[in-house]
Amino acid sequence: MSSPELADLVRNIPDFPLPGINFKDITTLIGNGPAFQQVITILTDRYRNRGITAVAGIESRGFIFGAPLALNLGVGLVPVRKPGKLPADTYQVEYALEYGTNKLEIHRDAFEPGAQVLVIDDLLATGGTIVAAKQLIEQAGGTVVELAFVIELTFLNGREKLAPCPIFSLIQY
Repeated sequence: MSSPELADLVRNIPDFPLPGINFKDITTLIGNGPAFQQVITILTDRYRNRGITAVAGIESRGFIFGAPLALNLGVGLVPVRKPGKLPADTYQVEYALEYGTNKLEIHRDAFEPGAQVLVIDDLLATGGTIVAAKQLIEQAGGTVVELAFVIELTFLNGREKLAPCPIFSLIQY
């Protein structure tokens, strides 16, 4: 499947979670076995020989793509989670949303020294969550090699907040 065909499997939900938002629902994409496998294969092929030593998945949909990708690359998966979900000592970052603030955490001992980290999430929108995740990874001693997304909402300009870090997105709207 090509990216346009994969894009056809993403369901649009109008006015969710708020009026005026057109939510991109990936459950229809990941519910299609061949399409889900194709996404993971594309990501695996892209990162196989890039020296990645860890994959950081952003709660919660980043785990869906991060786990099989880390498995295929033969590296560990590091969860970046909402507060109170990780049992050991953590770093925490608060970040702004369009309608308030949120926080993310990562274990303080998440990475070996010199870790080369691929960050993955399902969607790049305004970039706030990913900026926070990148800060956490760097606090924990990792170096972000690239930021990967299945979907990018280009009209929200999230990529601008993330420069100069390399970014890959499979499907753009």
